[in-house]
Amino acid sequence: MKKITILGSTGSIGVSTLDVIEKNPKAFKVTALAAGRNVKLLAEQIIKYKPEIASVSTREDAEKLRQILGRRKKIPILYDETGVEEVASYPSSDMVVSAISGAAGLKPTLAAIEVGRDVALANKETMVIAGDIVTRRAKKKKIKILPVDSEHSAIFQCLAGQKAQYLRRIILTASGGPFYRLSRNELKKVTLEQALRHPRWKMGSKITIDSASLMNKGLEVIETKWLFDVDVARIDVLIHPQSIVHSMIELRDGSVLAQLGIADMRIPIACALAYPDRLTNDLPVLNLAEIGSLGFFKPDMKKFPCLGLAYEAGRLGGTAPVVLNAANETAVSAFTEKKICFNDLPKVIEKVMGKHRVKKNPSLADILGTDREARIEAGMIINQLRKG
Repeated sequence: MKKITILGSTGSIGVSTLDVIEKNPKAFKVTALAAGRNVKLLAEQIIKYKPEIASVSTREDAEKLRQILGRRKKIPILYDETGVEEVASYPSSDMVVSAISGAAGLKPTLAAIEVGRDVALANKETMVIAGDIVTRRAKKKKIKILPVDSEHSAIFQCLAGQKAQYLRRIILTASGGPFYRLSRNELKKVTLEQALRHPRWKMGSKITIDSASLMNKGLEVIETKWLFDVDVARIDVLIHPQSIVHSMIELRDGSVLAQLGIADMRIPIACALAYPDRLTNDLPVLNLAEIGSLGFFKPDMKKFPCLGLAYEAGRLGGTAPVVLNAANETAVSAFTEKKICFNDLPKVIEKVMGKHRVKKNPSLADILGTDREARIEAGMIINQLRKG
């Protein structure tokens, strides 16, 4: 039986992971859970799945959680950054599912790697801002990083058994979000509520907005670079509205291999948790005859400049992806608070990137410092946009 820690247990990936575990009680056991501020849901998870330890964001959240649990379940309840890192490195676990949203997932993921835990990675920002450090430390500790994102899981599966020199390019697919058919003028008028209505996937608000701007796909390009040791020049993106082909690889003989499946994150989650085995699930089967046809389109980087900015950051390397991600997280937060409009997202990111002097081969301290500075710069630019 594999013992599992989940970082971000109350988010969409965390909830889906728990569903996979619940349906396979002989294969997995929940050992530790870390969540943010959703104390009520975490309490329900603790009562149901009986972890040995848990963590939340603040001391106040920890006290609230203890009050809700009362006598029903007495386990150590930790909080803040040190708490989640302690949960990530909890000694009884075999695998850590890293599903905390944003750059906040980096340090807990590194903590898990440091104690030799395999990582099922759903936090793409970890690889975006510190891919070199993460991959080197994982190699040193001889642990596996198993992708959970549907696109990277697809690539991982397609590459199975292939020699690295046979790979010509990787083709990431993107649903296009809710706006890929809109004109540039129409994009000026989109609302937060529209951006949060993804046509295919049920996800958290941040990743849903990133999907609408195509920044999510840009972040995945950079993550692909590190997960599979491929230059960004050999990574292409195609809009595929049906979200059936989750990604493809092209080999040097012209063969193209694709991984297909319904749009349900429990499939790539199960693939990562059970690797190298396969689980049986009770999800709906993929009915291609009913779907009828599959469409693919080139992304319009003039309409969706976030994707182009991500490619640029990936090519520059060093601290450039750190700035890209920090500026994007800050801008998305401002958009969700209705402080800026949808079309301001790439404006903020481009201006912050333009002011940054890239540092090559950054240390972890360099990365964290650059992240802080970029967020401050993005905040100032957002304030200027609001005044102007």
